[in-house]
Amino acid sequence: MSAWTIFLAILVFSVIILFHEFGHFIVAKWNKVKVLEFSLGMGPRLISWVKTSEGRKIMFLKSSAFLEEHWERNLRPPSYQEALYSWKLLPFGGSCMMLGEEEDIADDSSFSRKSVYARMAIIFAGPFFNFILAFIFSVILTAVMGYQSPQITVVADNTPAQKSGLQVGDVVKEINGKTMTIDGDISLYTAYYGFPKGEDVTMVVERDGQEKTIVMKPELMKDASGNENYRIGINHGKWEKVGILGNLKYSTYEMKYWIETVVKSLQGLVTKRFKASDVSGPVGIVSTMGKNIEASGDKDNGGGPGMMVMSMIYWCIMLSANLGVMNLLPIPALDGGRLLFLIIEWIRRKPMNPKYEGYVNMAGFMLLMLLMVVILGHDIINLF
Repeated sequence: MSAWTIFLAILVFSVIILFHEFGHFIVAKWNKVKVLEFSLGMGPRLISWVKTSEGRKIMFLKSSAFLEEHWERNLRPPSYQEALYSWKLLPFGGSCMMLGEEEDIADDSSFSRKSVYARMAIIFAGPFFNFILAFIFSVILTAVMGYQSPQITVVADNTPAQKSGLQVGDVVKEINGKTMTIDGDISLYTAYYGFPKGEDVTMVVERDGQEKTIVMKPELMKDASGNENYRIGINHGKWEKVGILGNLKYSTYEMKYWIETVVKSLQGLVTKRFKASDVSGPVGIVSTMGKNIEASGDKDNGGGPGMMVMSMIYWCIMLSANLGVMNLLPIPALDGGRLLFLIIEWIRRKPMNPKYEGYVNMAGFMLLMLLMVVILGHDIINLF
């Protein structure tokens, strides 16, 4: 994998994180909350810039003593009215630091002095903007490539599918009562539910404009990697072009599919359907993404610059939906955890004790960092 594809993978990550933090930023500004710093990345600052009240731009290289003296302690000089914008060393993560975000500050522009509804909107905006970004990229992908319909493209010989009468060209509408709207729905169903031994599979397909119900019993088969599992013996997925309304419709289905994939994956981890070793962190994701982007640019296999761009957009959809869902989990130190505290405040009609909320958030942050270290270690082991 080349340095160029690693750079492209990091660029995808950066766009997604930047848009997430921009959601917090724009809704905070709309609610007249003072933003202290808007940054991309984590760790020490590489470059920072700020506007003075007279409109003059000032740039700082690295973390200067001036920044540490004022912005680190939220003691910004009166002549600096704009937020500090920073690009930090590690390309993963970002932040939108607001006045009064961690403590109650007696200032009309403080986050802590805004209504509970305004604070909930500001916190929710980050994940919501990720869903918006996933939809925007889905529209672009569908406009260029079309969408993959759940159409059967191959029926293998002497398999349950062939014996039951399934045919190439049949469009799958339902599997065991679950609706299939795009090809990804079939993949998600087989990954999460599978075809248990001895249980019938009821499939509703559309053929020549008519719906047919077909029942079959899966059989033990080997896949291309040599793994044995219960299968029915079909390949599926056909790219189809659609008009403007169809684009919006199937872009919504594409975004819904990725959100549902993340939710089902989390459920699978809790129920031990999936293993914790299947989880990848930023390093693992960048590695896999870089390899896929590089493969899509291989001209010998029908790739090229256009396919590399489409591959990047595909990853943007997946990761943006993933980040949106993960941040809504009710875990302290994540947006979902903060929303949970605000919902409790709304129910009680008074805020939580800041001291106890701080303890919970700190414990959640420490556990989150520990989890990140474990996942990072797993990613590095997998690289070698």
